[in-house]
Amino acid sequence: MSPAEPCCPEPTPPAEEPLGDDEASRIARALGHPVRLAILRILLERDECVCGDVCAAFPLAQSTVSQHLKVLREAGLVRGQSVGTSVCYCVEPHRLAAFRAWASTLGTAPFLTASTTA
Repeated sequence: MSPAEPCCPEPTPPAEEPLGDDEASRIARALGHPVRLAILRILLERDECVCGDVCAAFPLAQSTVSQHLKVLREAGLVRGQSVGTSVCYCVEPHRLAAFRAWASTLGTAPFLTASTTA
C-alpha cells in the first residue's frame, strides 16, 4: 500500500438522529478499559494504522490487542480493512463525535433516580 492510499474505507456518514442512551452506554463500555482508550488515542494520532503497529505499543500479546480492537469495532468506534495479512484500523469520526455530543449533555440531562424507577 502506498502512503497516498487511504488505509480504511470512507467513514460512515453521520447519523441523522442523536445518539441514544443505549448506544452511548455501549460505546462507554467499549471505552471502559485503559488499553482500548490508548488504542483509540493511537489511532486518532495517525491517518492509518496496521494492527502490528498498534500491538508494538503494548506489552500484550497480539491476540489480546486484537480482542480490544474487536470491542472498539463492535461499538462502531473504529473500522478496519484487510490489507494482505494485516488489518488497517482507523477511527470512525462521526461515531466518536456523536458520543462526544451525547456526553456533553450529561450535565444538563434529567436522570432517573432510584425513587423514580421503582
